[in-house]
Amino acid sequence: MTVSSDYLAYILDQLRPFGSVVARRMFGGVGLYTDGFFFGIIDDTVYFKVDDSNRVDYEARGCRQFTVTMAKAKAKAKAVSMGYFAVPEDVLEEPDDLKVWARKALAVAVAAAAAKPKPRSPRR
Repeated sequence: MTVSSDYLAYILDQLRPFGSVVARRMFGGVGLYTDGFFFGIIDDTVYFKVDDSNRVDYEARGCRQFTVTMAKAKAKAKAVSMGYFAVPEDVLEEPDDLKVWARKALAVAVAAAAAKPKPRSPRR
């Protein structure tokens, strides 16, 4: 699904109170970044990054998890869930609420980046 320019502009406008958000097109969708951290995905839906700190917000609202279909050679296609959940429509329509949800997603992205092991420097 390709994200329309109008929908992307609407979402970026709604996120304006959150701060500077950069949208990068990828694989037919759009990645949302702020301060270099990847915190959201847009296809025909907006998804924010989740972990144990904010997952309950999405599950309590019955939000669906972002999945991609992976096809492997000589194997059936398989849906793979990722750490992103759909943002509720009423949250998207209220910039102040969206700002709170986006902050939580950014905190998850920052924590995930901090938890990644640092690449080892080559020995000299």
